[in-house]
Amino acid sequence: MGNRLTQIATRTGDNGTTGLGDNTRVSKDSLRVHAMGDVDELNSHIGVLLCEELPPQVRTLLVDIQHQLFNLGGELSIPGFELLKPEAVLALDEALAQHNEALPRLQEFILPAGNRAASLAHVCRTVARRAERAVVALGGAEPLKDTPRQYLNRLSDLMFVLARVLNRMHGGDDVYWKSERLARDAAA
Repeated sequence: MGNRLTQIATRTGDNGTTGLGDNTRVSKDSLRVHAMGDVDELNSHIGVLLCEELPPQVRTLLVDIQHQLFNLGGELSIPGFELLKPEAVLALDEALAQHNEALPRLQEFILPAGNRAASLAHVCRTVARRAERAVVALGGAEPLKDTPRQYLNRLSDLMFVLARVLNRMHGGDDVYWKSERLARDAAA
């Protein structure tokens, strides 16, 4: 990996560029920097979610996800490098299966709401989707491995499922969308 920062105010970015892990400089509005920033923001939102009361198993999972997102950010910062392994995607698949099994089937769309922890998980879900879009855009312009895109796709699904889990943590439930069309159809 490139040099680690020993000071934060380097002033090297004052001209609108930033250094990548391979010591190249790119514009701060490049697709790569956008993807790195969205992954970093997602990791920060998960950090806020970790401030909430969470079941120990969910807390452990989220901390592991934070480490994997740091790996993903490192991979994005070094073109052609691989830090995020396919096993990380499999771990999310396993977590999805486990947490989905305990939930009732969805009968209707749900709103991104409920208790605070669930609502924060929904924010993480939407930021994961944005990060995924940024990685897809980067992959359209430069060669990228499949794992980063797959990881973010699974992670957004997992955050949706965890929001449902967290809404039930203290006997609550999902907040269902009240569709006017569905209400009319049910009354007819």
